[in-house]
Amino acid sequence: WCAARLGHEGAGSGVEVGVDGKSLKQGDHGIPRYTPECPECEYCLNPKTNLCQAIRSTQGQGLMPDGTSRFSLNGKKLHHYMGTSTFANYTVLPEIALAKVREDAPFDKICYIGCGVTTGIGAVINTAKVLPGANVAVFGLGGIGLNVVQGARIAGAGEIIAIDMNETKLQMAKEFGATASVNASQGDPVAQVMEMTGGRGADVAFEVIGLQATIDQTINMTRRGGEAILVGVPKMDVMVTQPAFFGIVLAEKTIKGCWYGSSNVQKDVPKLIDLYKKGELKLDELISRTIPLEEV
Repeated sequence: WCAARLGHEGAGSGVEVGVDGKSLKQGDHGIPRYTPECPECEYCLNPKTNLCQAIRSTQGQGLMPDGTSRFSLNGKKLHHYMGTSTFANYTVLPEIALAKVREDAPFDKICYIGCGVTTGIGAVINTAKVLPGANVAVFGLGGIGLNVVQGARIAGAGEIIAIDMNETKLQMAKEFGATASVNASQGDPVAQVMEMTGGRGADVAFEVIGLQATIDQTINMTRRGGEAILVGVPKMDVMVTQPAFFGIVLAEKTIKGCWYGSSNVQKDVPKLIDLYKKGELKLDELISRTIPLEEV
């Protein structure tokens, strides 16, 4: 376990490390992560470390791996939110749930890498393995979707089509690397993407919303032999509704889920911070405003 002093941003430095600590020491800078890396379970050895199950059961209950809580208020037990509790000034978390980072990176910017950046860029680089020159469509331009867009830029994609109903977000997407945009409130987005790609569709299309309608549209705008990557988190009752033969088998499309950008966090998070320090990764531009903890 590690105890960490957090800024209001959700990144910070270690104040104490348990006796069995192996990879961290007091004073190390780190980013808490809800997806750990043990690295001993079957997924980490696979190595699908983003699917690590080492602490999943207790984490889902808001507890430490030993089944207890380290938080209380006025004598009442509190739970660990998503295994990180980053709205606390101090937190305690398993050592495997903290990614060590370089000490010259500002906490109030790199905190974004803990979730949205790693998921979005990882979806492009790790899950889809987008090739240089590929045509990419990104449906949904929230915090994760904008990182899918800049991930496609970093990967060297040819055309990057950003899709949303919000014109402000469509303009932001151009700053992150989009080469074209589709306003989904102004006509069928599938038809518009098809027209932009000469009737072929996107080589890789990313759904970053989690709605049944946009999931189906994302699959339909994917070209024959292409990939539809589902990044958005849907409600539990959302189903994928596609004609199996004509829509998937005959077209040989791949529909692939993406959890946390298929990332190996111990390796990928430091790489992303290096890209930020080099000026190749936009983080500052993702932050629309900063509020104090008491206003959360």
